[in-house]
Amino acid sequence: MHRLYENEDISVFWDAEKCRHARKCVTGSPAVFDFQRKPWIDISKAPNAEIWDTVSKCPTGALTILYNNGISVRLEEGDLRSVALNGEQIIGECDYQETEEEVRITHTEVLPEYGGKGIAKRLVYKVVEAAEKSHKRVVPYCSYAAKLLG
Repeated sequence: MHRLYENEDISVFWDAEKCRHARKCVTGSPAVFDFQRKPWIDISKAPNAEIWDTVSKCPTGALTILYNNGISVRLEEGDLRSVALNGEQIIGECDYQETEEEVRITHTEVLPEYGGKGIAKRLVYKVVEAAEKSHKRVVPYCSYAAKLLG
């Protein structure tokens, strides 16, 4: 299971397969990371600096974080893609195909001048999250998505 938690400034990624429940997150920021709550992560409960500090101490890499740098990401289900936007300009997208049982991620691309900022990761996680909420298996045909989710 992969989850993306965003606000205007930061994106927090959680990879359940890497999580070993070391509890560094819960002790570092108990208002944000609460196993008794669904969803268990709520980044509106603490300042970004506290969340950043807590996530950076995750010993397994199950939690990661990045600054959004003014880039928004949204899912466009009708077009079978997620898109990254700098204002109104599309600067990246993650395309997928959908069947009754699975979502196939077929292509992920970000304009070269926006590379290295975690935008592609946000695009893929946005598609994965929607697939998991629909109880569909994710199949990464795209090499980037396969590496990220592998």
